[in-house]
Amino acid sequence: MPRELHAYKMIYLDAGDTLVTIPAAQTILKQYLQLRAVDRDEDHINELFTEAFRLFYYVEKKDNFVVCSPESDREFWVNLYHYVLHKLGVHEDWTEEEIFNCCHELYEIFTAPEYYDLFDDVKPFLEELKTRGFRIGIISNFAPTLKAILADKGVLHYFDPVLVSTEVGLEKPDPAIFQLALQMADVDASDVLYIGDHETNDIWAPNQVGIDAIRIIRYPYHTGEGIRSLLELFQAPVGGR
Repeated sequence: MPRELHAYKMIYLDAGDTLVTIPAAQTILKQYLQLRAVDRDEDHINELFTEAFRLFYYVEKKDNFVVCSPESDREFWVNLYHYVLHKLGVHEDWTEEEIFNCCHELYEIFTAPEYYDLFDDVKPFLEELKTRGFRIGIISNFAPTLKAILADKGVLHYFDPVLVSTEVGLEKPDPAIFQLALQMADVDASDVLYIGDHETNDIWAPNQVGIDAIRIIRYPYHTGEGIRSLLELFQAPVGGR
């Protein structure tokens, strides 16, 4: 159980679905398909995205860690988009090569800054942390575009260091990325609180190196315990899983 917030010196945060989100992924994909003469129901697209995230992302993986790279990140998301497109039945009209090319185009779209928004609580949370004298960093499994996204949203300057899996060659839930984060910031694990949305990546993994962690629940389909807003952390004591 995390301690009260003032017991820590540094806050490390996850990025995707903790700080930033693509609020209309289903709309983006629907419009992308419509431009290619394919019309699909937006609600169905949204359901398939949720299903794909559960199958591909919200899974436990506590061993067999592999080196992360821009190529491996792209491969992961291309496979996820391929799953969604096949569930939508596009293979009935498109060749596998066309689907493959579209999956790579979707990766470019879904890693571009213009499609991301900050959650409403992010800027006030970061500003309050800064006012209280906390150091703030990021540990995220993300494409190499993360820093550009954070800069585009006007918040990159809050964070030092920023560890991006595709840049450091490690990805959560490998505890080694958290150990690297401690070394880069020159802090002890006992002085750090980590916040993220994934039970394995963002709770189990930091706990392996002695970092307290708390889960944030951003979407209705997320289950389990956690906070619903970053601003809850300013209410003593810090709660959560």
